[in-house]
Amino acid sequence: MNWVTGILVYVIIWWVTIFMVLPWGARPAENPEEGHATSAPAKAMIGRKFLINSIVAAVIWAVVFWLIESQVISIEDIARNLGA
Repeated sequence: MNWVTGILVYVIIWWVTIFMVLPWGARPAENPEEGHATSAPAKAMIGRKFLINSIVAAVIWAVVFWLIESQVISIEDIARNLGA
């Protein structure tokens, strides 16, 4: 895996995992202000969630990188089987 492919794989993993991390700790406000959605979280903590997500994505990326580099999974074999 070259560095461009590695970055692209990380970005894809990051975007997939952000949707799993966003709901963590989200609690709606007890008394939402008028004009606000009743389901909007009181404290979004988005910076913390981005940091946690980046770490989770890095761990998943490291596993994917190891699987590809050790040739446990071969991208060429997958592509060949899908084309058959």
